[in-house]
Amino acid sequence: MLEFAPQVLVKSEPVPVDGLLLLSRSYCHLCDDMLEALRLAGIAPRVVDVDADDALVALWDEKVPVLLLNGQELCHYHLSAQAVETIRNVK
Repeated sequence: MLEFAPQVLVKSEPVPVDGLLLLSRSYCHLCDDMLEALRLAGIAPRVVDVDADDALVALWDEKVPVLLLNGQELCHYHLSAQAVETIRNVK
């Protein structure tokens, strides 16, 4: 589970962020964990199933879940406090 300082992780209604994409897949506990952590931080990414696109699998297969902002990787496997701060600075 995430270990953020209280000011970084705040439970609120998730807010969509333009350009924020979570590459995910079915039956992936890390994907579920990252999505839940984002929701707890009040952030709602657009979720894309990486397995639905061969090009995405070729690029990101071993790193899933991957959180991207405007095409740039913020983090993979686990949500980082730095990624949350970056997203909040964009909103």
